[in-house]
Amino acid sequence: MFDKLFEVQAKAGEVKQRLDGITVTGTAEGGKISVNATGNKIIQSINIDADFFKDADKEEIEELLVIAINKAMEQADNVSQSEMAAVTKDMFGGLGGMFNK
Repeated sequence: MFDKLFEVQAKAGEVKQRLDGITVTGTAEGGKISVNATGNKIIQSINIDADFFKDADKEEIEELLVIAINKAMEQADNVSQSEMAAVTKDMFGGLGGMFNK
């Protein structure tokens, strides 16, 4: 049983490394604002279209940034859940694998 727990820890570390290499993007206002993040929810960059930036007011930009960030975080959650589900299924084949069944 402890071997399985150590294996789970090792696999979780591998998943974290894979997620660091995955980039997700959240956009708002038809792509005029975009946020890139890793699968581990680390924001890497924010891009605001220069023309949009000139015409938009502060409140509008702030609201759209929140939307774009939330979309990127949602995508990161989805990627993370998919990666963890795949690892769990491979390792345990359902709960029966944990109890040697």
